[in-house]
Amino acid sequence: MQQRVENPWRGEVTLILNDQQFVLRLTLGALARLEAQLHEDSLVALVQRFETGRFSAADILALLTAGLEGGGHDLETLDLAGAEITGGAVEAARVAAQLLARSFALPAEAAEPDPGDAT
Repeated sequence: MQQRVENPWRGEVTLILNDQQFVLRLTLGALARLEAQLHEDSLVALVQRFETGRFSAADILALLTAGLEGGGHDLETLDLAGAEITGGAVEAARVAAQLLARSFALPAEAAEPDPGDAT
């Protein structure tokens, strides 16, 4: 089976679990469930929670689970809490933060000023 390569412009991030590569992605449905599960009233509050370092191991697990779900992986056959994450807890936190950041990032061309725009 050929491994998928992450596409950062789609908000995808790669995580290695039990020596297998998984591409994670946050869909709108996964974000809505994540908001409810983490008891945040908005996506901005959810992002700020991670940006300010006010997250827990349970938050990381919830975010990675949502990313796996959004990436189309079968969560019934994958025990994320018991999985061996290559890079450990630090890598799990890094991937979770990157997943959240990429979900709201603009493509480079959308973020660059228009050359015809005189400022």
